[in-house]
Amino acid sequence: MTTLTETAEKIKNMEIRGAGRIARAAANAMKEEAMSIETADLEEFNKRMREAYTTLLNTRPTAVSLPNALKAVMRYRADSVEEARQAIIANADAFIAASENAVKRIGEIGARRIKDGDTILTHCNSSAAFHIFEAAFKQGKDINVVATETRPRQQGYITVDFLHKAGIPATLILDSAVRYYMKKVDLVIVGADAITVNGSLINKVGTSQVALAANEARVSFICAAETYKFSPKTLFGEMVEIEERDPSEVLSPELQKKWPNLKVSNPAFDITPHKYIDMIITEIGAIPPEMAYWVIKDKLGWELEEAAGGI
Repeated sequence: MTTLTETAEKIKNMEIRGAGRIARAAANAMKEEAMSIETADLEEFNKRMREAYTTLLNTRPTAVSLPNALKAVMRYRADSVEEARQAIIANADAFIAASENAVKRIGEIGARRIKDGDTILTHCNSSAAFHIFEAAFKQGKDINVVATETRPRQQGYITVDFLHKAGIPATLILDSAVRYYMKKVDLVIVGADAITVNGSLINKVGTSQVALAANEARVSFICAAETYKFSPKTLFGEMVEIEERDPSEVLSPELQKKWPNLKVSNPAFDITPHKYIDMIITEIGAIPPEMAYWVIKDKLGWELEEAAGGI
């Protein structure tokens, strides 16, 4: 099994999870694929790289960090195989480094929004959100993080494990206890799988319910997201596809056989309208959701033709 196929399989079955980790893994897989192709024919090399692009792109349809990472790696022009190979390696290394630096910067900026004594609620597992918690804790702030289990894949367990290793006090709660716990919370901080042109958030299913509970309780709802999680294609009104995962994640095959007429729906993500989001913390600063258009058009630098078309 090559690095490419192994990475694709791990992304698809969620061994590699989290939008940022997926993006970095995909960039590295493209780099490894470029290094492994043995041909002097530039057309053949480009064909193989486009195939690699498609293989990785089709693993997870919702996390926009994946196509944005792949596009960044594939932005090259070359007159020879070796020139193309070196360009792809450089692009991948640059993307990975920028991604790692972005979450650190988000941590620094986001920590300013946390006060000493705050209790923060989070949903799912986000490296960007975790860096905010870690930065605030290292500043000496007395904080407690309330993490949801995040059914059905229990990504909240990953979050509390990170918090435990960092020494940050944490409380694990049921997803269905969010509204009950919201009265004890000072702030909500979640990550992102995609952000649309109007500033709406696509994140792990249940995020929109967290936002509704926060809005009702007048608790600030903050999203932590690297700029490469903003979706260029939504400039043209294209909807972000919501991934529907296997029913076996919700109901065992045995119980599915017991209830053969029962339908099981397992959407992996939901949409939180921008009106419920107070702020998006990015590596370029804290911005209102309404600035999403500017991030996509100017900061990301995607040309309109490229956003509308292929790679």
